[in-house]
Amino acid sequence: MEEAIERFISYLRAERGFSPNTAQAYKNDLIQFREEIKKESLKDVKKEDIVNYIAYLKDRGYAPATIARKIASIRSFFGFLRKNGEIDEDPSREIQGPKIKRLLPRTIGVEDVERLLREASRDKSPEGKRDRAMIEVLYATGMRVSELVSLDVDNVDLKDGFITCYGKGFRERVIPIHARALSSLKEYIEEARPYLVKDRDEKALFVNRRGERLTRQGFWLILKNHARRAGIKDITPHILRHSIATHLLQSGKMNLRELQEFLGHANISTTQIYTHITDEHMRRIYERTHPRGK
Repeated sequence: MEEAIERFISYLRAERGFSPNTAQAYKNDLIQFREEIKKESLKDVKKEDIVNYIAYLKDRGYAPATIARKIASIRSFFGFLRKNGEIDEDPSREIQGPKIKRLLPRTIGVEDVERLLREASRDKSPEGKRDRAMIEVLYATGMRVSELVSLDVDNVDLKDGFITCYGKGFRERVIPIHARALSSLKEYIEEARPYLVKDRDEKALFVNRRGERLTRQGFWLILKNHARRAGIKDITPHILRHSIATHLLQSGKMNLRELQEFLGHANISTTQIYTHITDEHMRRIYERTHPRGK
């Protein structure tokens, strides 16, 4: 089964365009499944094995969303094997995952974003200018954090104010950035980055203190530290992405189709979640301005 998993992961990366992180998540799920059912041959895996595995996950206290994801990995894996003729029957075909109540993404308000940026701008060191530029760019473009840290210097057009990034499935997006974010980025590139890079051939736009490409985890820690000093709790890079999407819809600066292209969503159904956020936002405003009994 181990070789079959490796073939499947290679397929996800090469033909489906999955990011390394997503492909690794699928691999981890399948390795856990293989180790639990203890079946070496694919033909020995039965529906009952998967049902028992799901029961095992529930007994171990896994969240429904996590169980649903693991089942999706298993179903994709066996679907791939069946399509390629490596198995005659798909043991996962009738397996259903738990129903997941879709929660609205968490966001922060425009005022919180401004507080975060003011806090980041206090530090005038090269690292501080880098941090301000990263947060400005992330909020201005709605990029995923993986897209942000994957940027190279050549992806930035300071003259015309555009950034080219590559999202899921290696889809290219050319995103305009507003003047303030562009100014912070220009200041970082011209005044701060030269002090941080150690190798002149380094292509990465955002680098750490060692002069190497900043990681997703590194940026998360940077954002968390600035948010803590700004008095903002429980913030993540993805919350910033949710926030700009919501703010753009609420302000009427983008319609749903434009927002889909802006965020790099392959399917507009993914983008539609933000309409529910704006509806909830308007409901709360109405309740504040029209108290019951008055």
